[in-house]
Amino acid sequence: MFQAIVKQLDPLPSKSKLIIFGGGFSGQKIASLGRHLGIKVLCSRRHENSKGADFIFNTDKEVSKEIFEGATHVLSCIPPLPNGEDPVLNKLKTQLLNSKNLKWVGYLSTTGVYGDTKGEWVNENTSPNPQQKRSVRRFFCEQKWLATKLPVQILRLPGIYGPGRSAFESLFAGTTKMVDKPGQVFSRVHVDDIAGAVFFLINLYSQGKNPSIVNVADNLPTNNLEVIAFAAKLAQKSLPATIPFEIAKETMSSMALSFWKENRKVDNKLLCKTLGYSLIYPDFKSGLKNCFSKLNMNY
Repeated sequence: MFQAIVKQLDPLPSKSKLIIFGGGFSGQKIASLGRHLGIKVLCSRRHENSKGADFIFNTDKEVSKEIFEGATHVLSCIPPLPNGEDPVLNKLKTQLLNSKNLKWVGYLSTTGVYGDTKGEWVNENTSPNPQQKRSVRRFFCEQKWLATKLPVQILRLPGIYGPGRSAFESLFAGTTKMVDKPGQVFSRVHVDDIAGAVFFLINLYSQGKNPSIVNVADNLPTNNLEVIAFAAKLAQKSLPATIPFEIAKETMSSMALSFWKENRKVDNKLLCKTLGYSLIYPDFKSGLKNCFSKLNMNY
């Protein structure tokens, strides 16, 4: 994977140091790529015994000033607090503003800030219209980051998948639900392309190509049935019967239901056409083939 990304990246300066707040699914992948590129990366987790915890960041613990020494790039992957505030800015805004070497500050947000467009395309010029509470909080945090006047770039992400977090897990667990809602589509992005886009954008930012908002999504928004059916074909698994959405929604969690309430296609032309990033996994088929190749087949 990394070889495909590295081919389209210019090397970062040797003394680059990236601080990542939030070492979850995306954060860990970004950290791994940064280290592969030869730069120093420090990644936070909430607890000391968590995988990939270079330092601890939570509401109870102060972050050592040494963490920021020599930092050239910062990325926040941490969601808003329940009150809508950004946890990183709440605790570390002064330290960030006093960091003289920062060349780029990234914030991973969500395409949920666009709200429901009834299946129409959205791009970076589409006026945000967040309707879910979590998306309202995200948009508020976006504005807070941009207002700092730091060299901030907002990356808006749709549904994230990758090895260990794809349609295969529910297929093998026997929990897949074939929900049919005509006209409903979802946009997606493979976690490898999030990592690749981060470093691609870091490189471009230093060259003066620095749009404040960038959508990071693949080329092919589609419905969930197609995705599940393709995964089942790869895994040679049978599929359960299709369930109409009006019936399925009766047993959905509030979180799941909120995703199905919104319908939009995310345009990636700024990233891929204007700026020139080449997706490693341009659609769900290529992405799922990668996920399948990484499967632990001991199901």
